Amino acid sequence: MKAKLPFAHTYWFPLAALYSALILPLSVGGQLGWFTVPAGLQYAWGHGHEMIFGFALLVIAGYLAGPQPKAYIFTVIGLWLVARLSFWFAPISMITAIINIAFVATLVWKLAPIFLRTARKWRNKSAGFVLVGLGIAALGFHSVMQSDQSDGLSLKFLLEAVLLLSVLMFYMGGRIIAPALAGHFQSQNRFLKDRVQPRFEGSILILLFLVLVLNLLPFAWVKFTITALLLSSALLCVVRVLRWRPWWSYGRADLLAMLLGYSWIIVGWLGIALSLITANFPITKALHAITIAALGTLTFTVMSRTRSHRVLRDTNAKPFVFILALLITAAALLRLNPTWLGYSQSIFLAACCWSFAFIGLFIWLMWLNKIEKKVKRQRQLMQDK
Repeated sequence: MKAKLPFAHTYWFPLAALYSALILPLSVGGQLGWFTVPAGLQYAWGHGHEMIFGFALLVIAGYLAGPQPKAYIFTVIGLWLVARLSFWFAPISMITAIINIAFVATLVWKLAPIFLRTARKWRNKSAGFVLVGLGIAALGFHSVMQSDQSDGLSLKFLLEAVLLLSVLMFYMGGRIIAPALAGHFQSQNRFLKDRVQPRFEGSILILLFLVLVLNLLPFAWVKFTITALLLSSALLCVVRVLRWRPWWSYGRADLLAMLLGYSWIIVGWLGIALSLITANFPITKALHAITIAALGTLTFTVMSRTRSHRVLRDTNAKPFVFILALLITAAALLRLNPTWLGYSQSIFLAACCWSFAFIGLFIWLMWLNKIEKKVKRQRQLMQDK
């Protein structure tokens, strides 16, 4: 009997969770001078690069890749490790640029066709376009790092990458949440009429793709147009979430955590819009609403739900795990308003909350892997008999 291919997320999710738990306090501490770190972790652009292309992209790839040959799985891990180390110690090196672009390209080449070739509706192809966009953002980031004007342009491409991630989280999150809510409500003898809501989804995607294009233009009027587009997107998304009847999802910690992360996307869009029209709200705060709160909560929840369903056949098998997701929201609140306890203290506590959450997730994922191996051995023994 031919052996089944392993799921890529079996290996990539624990690696991503552990890296996230370590890289955030290292890069934050390096920027604030708490301790000495390699060159690639001493600046905001390095911190952003590793959280997006080192952490988030590996989670996205793990979720989308499905079963893969071990040769491919471990090739990606090897390339990922080399890319991380090269960026840490030589962030502006041409060799580093080639390695990191190769890592991103390896994933995009494998995953984007899943949506671009097989999907019939343009809305379903959007995830493929976003993946290609992330590849272009990585190429642009490392290209401008070789120029004399690297600081401003590199941050521009990181902003583009964050916006792309928000689009992907909006699309993929909606496709996960809607059927999950419908199934849960059905078990309560309730019917969810408004699931995917294609008109809302399509309208928001069009608005966000316009934002992605306009963000790369240098004209003065662009920021006001982007502000209007993001405010419209946020409003439509609020209506979409309310039509899901989230107040019916009590008793399901996994769904509540998903809804919390999804709501933070809206907050992030509102924050970016606000930062464009007033100097009193810096864009770094808005970006952290997406990269810490939305991205952190959604990646945490998706990794836990996916592996729990695969191993235990129940996405909410251990509800207490999702309590850790609240630590990510705490980290976001501390980072968005670091004046509560003093700047350094708030940033330190935010980093601790984030790391504790993802260390807990790493332990949980490794335990699930252990259970899965045990079950496979038992099945093999039964087949041998």
